[in-house]
Amino acid sequence: MGPETNLELAKYADVLFTSATAIYAIALILLVIELATSRVDASAARDRSRELVAAGGAPIASDGAPGLVVDDGPRRSKSERIGRMGYAVIVAGLLAHVTSIVVRGMATGRMPWGNMYEFVTITCAGAVLAGLVMLRRSETRPILVFVLVPVLALMFVAEGVLYTTAGPVVPALKSYWLAIHVSIVSIGSGIFLVSGVASLLYLLRRRYELPDGTLAAPSGALGRLVQALPASHVLDRVAYGTVIVAFPLFSAGVICGAIWAEAAWGRPWGWDPKETVSFISWVIYAAYLHARATSVWRKAAPYLNILGFATMVFNLFFINYVVSGLHSYAG
Repeated sequence: MGPETNLELAKYADVLFTSATAIYAIALILLVIELATSRVDASAARDRSRELVAAGGAPIASDGAPGLVVDDGPRRSKSERIGRMGYAVIVAGLLAHVTSIVVRGMATGRMPWGNMYEFVTITCAGAVLAGLVMLRRSETRPILVFVLVPVLALMFVAEGVLYTTAGPVVPALKSYWLAIHVSIVSIGSGIFLVSGVASLLYLLRRRYELPDGTLAAPSGALGRLVQALPASHVLDRVAYGTVIVAFPLFSAGVICGAIWAEAAWGRPWGWDPKETVSFISWVIYAAYLHARATSVWRKAAPYLNILGFATMVFNLFFINYVVSGLHSYAG
């Protein structure tokens, strides 16, 4: 550890990261409750609507009770209120998460994404931010449950397995390109996580969705889960919208990496394992965008999206830890 590292600030960063993980876990519990109670509240709302129609469906006033009004206006259900609470808790968790990244950067005197622990940290922050922006509406909020699960898993892995004591990076990473290249790629990877989750849920929902939009869901927990998911066209829209944002970011990150490689190694591209898998991921996501816009190949689009994210995960863990290459120091 270099003498320039502020140990006190580094400890605060670690505490903030742990706190963010705990806050996300609380938010996940709230969103799971919303998911579990949404069908009950929807049934209660339909019953209440039928009662109002049976009563005439209009405000009631009489001489004996002047001004008495039947409230038939929209009212937030209990599950909706719990979901909004969970969304607010995620915002608080993201603030703690981003603050931990900033404080770690202040402690080390560099951009805080120079190793696997820090890369996964900023990737998770990017995924949460993308989820908050893309899934803020009540119809898409159930997807946040399935985004938070892999985010929490990655954060537990980062803190328990990948953790690296705050300190200076190896000489090869002491470049301003670290701030540009790694930040763009990691944030893009986080957004791709949201897209991959949406495509997985799309395939699950589509399996039981009839052409008229109704469901032939199985009984039991799986059936209740499928019924709680947004409609397939909503899931498809979320997957496409996130890739539209992430793909240009990832492309810019690959280009910046090539420029950095030219400055550091004397060549922009050398088919290093990490470069090769990154290019494969880029091609798969480009194919997804093409398939999504083409009626003939549209059914293959969600599979390509999931495959693209699988190659990103493979590149993050397998290439860094198993395959030897010029990027091995990132582990």
